[in-house]
Amino acid sequence: MATRRQAVCDRPMTQTQSEAATAAGKISLRAPQLADGQAVHALVRRCPPLDLNSSYSYFLLCSHHADTCVVAQQGQDTVGFISAYRLPQAPHTLFVWQVAVDARMRGQGLAGRMLEHLLARPSCHGVQFVETTVAPSNHASRRVFARCAAARNAAWQEEVFLSPAQFGAEAHEEEVLLRIGPLRGQ
Repeated sequence: MATRRQAVCDRPMTQTQSEAATAAGKISLRAPQLADGQAVHALVRRCPPLDLNSSYSYFLLCSHHADTCVVAQQGQDTVGFISAYRLPQAPHTLFVWQVAVDARMRGQGLAGRMLEHLLARPSCHGVQFVETTVAPSNHASRRVFARCAAARNAAWQEEVFLSPAQFGAEAHEEEVLLRIGPLRGQ
């Protein structure tokens, strides 16, 4: 899987995009299945600056980590995805790796709804902290996680996780580790 972890591809929608998305139908949130891998791969491809990993990695996320990932669907269209996992060395911590929101769904709070849906699942029972890495320029992602912290009256900490130098020749912003918790109000 790619080294870069960018949390949210979520830019504000125009009024017309928002009206079209609302008119198009209800959004369902659910655990992914193996068959969702290709649609998730295509969604992430449409969400720069998210790093696009191999389709195989999304098949693995949708099957091996289905309990800690979320697919958002509108009709037959995959319009959102969160990949996450509980840290093996700290199972009370959920690491959110990628959050992707289709362009036509942005600005409607879908990323936050997916995150709350995930945290409410039995598979996340006992999670006390949420961690993610976010590039400093990804303001939308920071807002999603700030809202999560505020809604749960949780502390917010941040520190540099990866510096640009650690990416070598790859031009890459630093990745800041955000840590929210302990969580309250679940």
